[in-house]
Amino acid sequence: MKRKISILAAAILTLGLTACGGAASQPSSQGVASSTAQSGKDVLVVYFSATGTTKGVAEKIASITGADTYEIKAAQAYSEADLNWNDSNSRSTKEQNDSSARPKIGSETKSLEGYKTIYIGYPIWWGEEPRIMDTFVESYSFNGITMIPFCTSGSSGIGRSGQNLAKHAGSGNWLEGKRFGAGASEDELKNWIKGLQ
Repeated sequence: MKRKISILAAAILTLGLTACGGAASQPSSQGVASSTAQSGKDVLVVYFSATGTTKGVAEKIASITGADTYEIKAAQAYSEADLNWNDSNSRSTKEQNDSSARPKIGSETKSLEGYKTIYIGYPIWWGEEPRIMDTFVESYSFNGITMIPFCTSGSSGIGRSGQNLAKHAGSGNWLEGKRFGAGASEDELKNWIKGLQ
């Protein structure tokens, strides 16, 4: 009788341990799935795009990272004449020649709460970031946020634009940025993003 009870107790103990082991492994796999599904929820792609070129790259980055997007729109939209870099009296030329110019933003204010990474994109104008980007970074606090600049241009590099933004922002952990052409492929962007990690 004692032997039967011992065998029965051993069998119950074995079953109990096996069941606990199976249950313990399940939550960890659910945790991985959960964190993967939420990977883009703390990422934001902010961009200014006067002609649509930067917007195209920004949307690809958002698609790859699963990020939210926020478009910086000028309160007064830029016309083709405003963007004529050959005209010394064009609006954009005057703004770029005045480092204190701060064009008004027409987009609604965006809450940055919960974001840990922000990709911040813009075209290169006269070798620098458009002044409206300075308006944007001076209007927010980026404490605890990793800031990743990217720009678009026909030929100019990113230059000091990322450093300028970091200086104007005065907060955030700013990484070195990268310039992309209008036809930047998803593979090119994926390789860049992968290299950041």
